Amino acid sequence: MHYLERYSAPAGQLQRVLQRKVMMSCRHHGDEPQSFAALIDETVARCVAAGLVDDRRFAEGRAATLRRKGQSARAVAARLAAKGVGRELVAEASRTTEDEELAAARIAARRKRLGPWSRRDRAENRQKDLAALARAGFTMTVARAVIDGAGDES
Repeated sequence: MHYLERYSAPAGQLQRVLQRKVMMSCRHHGDEPQSFAALIDETVARCVAAGLVDDRRFAEGRAATLRRKGQSARAVAARLAAKGVGRELVAEASRTTEDEELAAARIAARRKRLGPWSRRDRAENRQKDLAALARAGFTMTVARAVIDGAGDES
Protein backbone atom coordinates (compact mmCIF):
# COMPACT_ATOMS: atom_id res chain seq x y z
CA MET A 1 0.00 0.00 0.00
CA HIS A 2 2.93 2.34 0.57
CA TYR A 3 3.74 2.03 -3.12
CA LEU A 4 0.26 3.27 -4.10
CA GLU A 5 0.50 6.17 -1.65
CA ARG A 6 3.63 7.36 -3.41
CA TYR A 7 3.05 6.40 -7.06
CA SER A 8 0.12 6.19 -9.43
CA ALA A 9 0.28 2.78 -11.08
CA PRO A 10 -1.76 0.54 -13.36
CA ALA A 11 -2.72 -2.96 -12.22
CA GLY A 12 0.05 -4.61 -14.24
CA GLN A 13 2.73 -2.42 -12.68
CA LEU A 14 1.37 -3.03 -9.17
CA GLN A 15 1.42 -6.76 -9.81
CA ARG A 16 5.08 -6.62 -10.94
CA VAL A 17 6.07 -4.55 -7.89
CA LEU A 18 4.35 -6.95 -5.50
CA GLN A 19 5.91 -9.96 -7.22
CA ARG A 20 9.35 -8.40 -6.95
CA LYS A 21 8.85 -7.66 -3.24
CA VAL A 22 7.58 -11.18 -2.57
CA MET A 23 10.52 -12.63 -4.51
CA MET A 24 13.02 -10.67 -2.41
CA SER A 25 11.29 -11.61 0.84
CA CYS A 26 11.11 -15.28 -0.13
CA ARG A 27 14.77 -15.28 -1.03
CA HIS A 28 15.57 -13.86 2.40
CA HIS A 29 13.25 -16.18 4.37
CA GLY A 30 13.71 -19.30 2.24
CA ASP A 31 10.06 -19.55 1.15
CA GLU A 32 8.66 -20.48 -2.25
CA PRO A 33 7.40 -17.40 -4.22
CA GLN A 34 4.77 -19.39 -6.18
CA SER A 35 2.82 -19.99 -2.97
CA PHE A 36 2.07 -16.25 -2.79
CA ALA A 37 0.81 -15.82 -6.37
CA ALA A 38 -2.87 -16.13 -5.40
CA LEU A 39 -2.39 -13.61 -2.59
CA ILE A 40 -0.80 -11.12 -4.99
CA ASP A 41 -3.67 -11.54 -7.48
CA GLU A 42 -6.21 -11.06 -4.69
CA THR A 43 -4.44 -7.93 -3.43
CA VAL A 44 -4.36 -6.39 -6.90
CA ALA A 45 -8.05 -7.23 -7.44
CA ARG A 46 -8.94 -5.60 -4.10
CA CYS A 47 -7.00 -2.46 -5.02
CA VAL A 48 -8.79 -2.26 -8.37
CA ALA A 49 -12.18 -2.82 -6.73
CA ALA A 50 -11.48 -0.15 -4.10
CA GLY A 51 -10.50 2.35 -6.79
CA LEU A 52 -6.89 2.65 -5.64
CA VAL A 53 -5.73 1.38 -9.02
CA ASP A 54 -7.40 2.67 -12.16
CA ASP A 55 -5.67 1.90 -15.46
CA ARG A 56 -7.76 4.43 -17.42
CA ARG A 57 -6.99 7.28 -15.02
CA PHE A 58 -3.30 6.35 -15.01
CA ALA A 59 -3.12 6.13 -18.82
CA GLU A 60 -4.87 9.46 -19.38
CA GLY A 61 -2.79 11.27 -16.77
CA ARG A 62 0.52 9.81 -17.89
CA ALA A 63 -0.25 10.46 -21.57
CA ALA A 64 -1.07 14.12 -20.82
CA THR A 65 2.16 14.52 -18.85
CA LEU A 66 4.26 12.96 -21.60
CA ARG A 67 2.62 15.12 -24.28
CA ARG A 68 3.36 18.27 -22.25
CA LYS A 69 7.00 17.15 -22.18
CA GLY A 70 7.06 16.87 -25.98
CA GLN A 71 6.70 13.11 -26.43
CA SER A 72 5.22 11.79 -29.67
CA ALA A 73 2.10 9.63 -29.77
CA ARG A 74 4.32 6.62 -30.53
CA ALA A 75 6.54 7.34 -27.53
CA VAL A 76 3.49 7.77 -25.29
CA ALA A 77 2.09 4.43 -26.49
CA ALA A 78 5.41 2.69 -25.88
CA ARG A 79 5.76 4.11 -22.37
CA LEU A 80 2.21 3.15 -21.40
CA ALA A 81 2.61 -0.37 -22.80
CA ALA A 82 5.85 -0.77 -20.84
CA LYS A 83 3.95 0.09 -17.65
CA GLY A 84 1.47 -2.72 -18.28
CA VAL A 85 -1.52 -0.77 -19.58
CA GLY A 86 -3.80 -2.77 -21.90
CA ARG A 87 -3.63 -2.30 -25.67
CA GLU A 88 -7.08 -0.72 -25.96
CA LEU A 89 -6.30 1.86 -23.29
CA VAL A 90 -2.89 2.55 -24.81
CA ALA A 91 -4.45 3.20 -28.21
CA GLU A 92 -7.13 5.41 -26.69
CA ALA A 93 -4.80 7.44 -24.46
CA SER A 94 -2.09 7.95 -27.08
CA ARG A 95 -4.50 9.06 -29.82
CA THR A 96 -3.75 12.66 -30.80
CA THR A 97 -4.76 15.14 -33.43
CA GLU A 98 -2.29 16.44 -35.96
CA ASP A 99 -2.18 19.81 -34.17
CA GLU A 100 -1.40 18.15 -30.82
CA GLU A 101 1.36 16.11 -32.42
CA LEU A 102 2.81 19.25 -34.04
CA ALA A 103 2.72 21.07 -30.70
CA ALA A 104 4.49 18.16 -29.00
CA ALA A 105 7.14 18.13 -31.75
CA ARG A 106 7.71 21.86 -31.24
CA ILE A 107 8.18 21.28 -27.51
CA ALA A 108 10.62 18.45 -28.20
CA ALA A 109 12.57 20.55 -30.71
CA ARG A 110 12.73 23.47 -28.29
CA ARG A 111 13.93 21.24 -25.45
CA LYS A 112 16.57 19.60 -27.65
CA ARG A 113 17.50 22.90 -29.36
CA LEU A 114 16.69 21.67 -32.85
CA GLY A 115 15.73 23.60 -35.97
CA PRO A 116 14.63 27.17 -35.22
CA TRP A 117 15.81 26.87 -31.60
CA SER A 118 19.29 25.70 -32.57
CA ARG A 119 22.35 27.80 -31.95
CA ARG A 120 24.09 26.14 -34.90
CA ASP A 121 23.67 26.69 -38.61
CA ARG A 122 20.14 25.45 -39.44
CA ALA A 123 20.83 24.42 -43.03
CA GLU A 124 23.96 22.49 -42.12
CA ASN A 125 22.27 20.49 -39.35
CA ARG A 126 18.82 20.03 -40.94
CA GLN A 127 19.22 16.28 -41.57
CA LYS A 128 20.50 15.65 -38.05
CA ASP A 129 17.60 17.60 -36.57
CA LEU A 130 15.08 15.70 -38.71
CA ALA A 131 16.66 12.41 -37.64
CA ALA A 132 16.46 13.39 -33.97
CA LEU A 133 12.73 14.09 -34.22
CA ALA A 134 12.18 10.90 -36.23
CA ARG A 135 13.95 8.88 -33.50
CA ALA A 136 11.66 10.55 -30.98
CA GLY A 137 8.72 8.99 -32.85
CA PHE A 138 7.43 11.90 -34.93
CA THR A 139 6.52 11.41 -38.58
CA MET A 140 8.72 13.00 -41.21
CA THR A 141 5.89 15.35 -42.19
CA VAL A 142 5.66 16.69 -38.64
CA ALA A 143 9.45 16.79 -38.26
CA ARG A 144 9.85 18.78 -41.49
CA ALA A 145 7.13 21.23 -40.46
CA VAL A 146 8.87 21.91 -37.14
CA ILE A 147 12.47 21.99 -38.36
CA ASP A 148 11.69 24.15 -41.38
CA GLY A 149 9.23 26.35 -39.44
CA ALA A 150 9.82 29.79 -37.96
CA GLY A 151 9.85 28.52 -34.37
CA ASP A 152 7.72 31.31 -32.92
CA GLU A 153 4.45 29.34 -32.95
CA SER A 154 3.55 27.74 -29.65
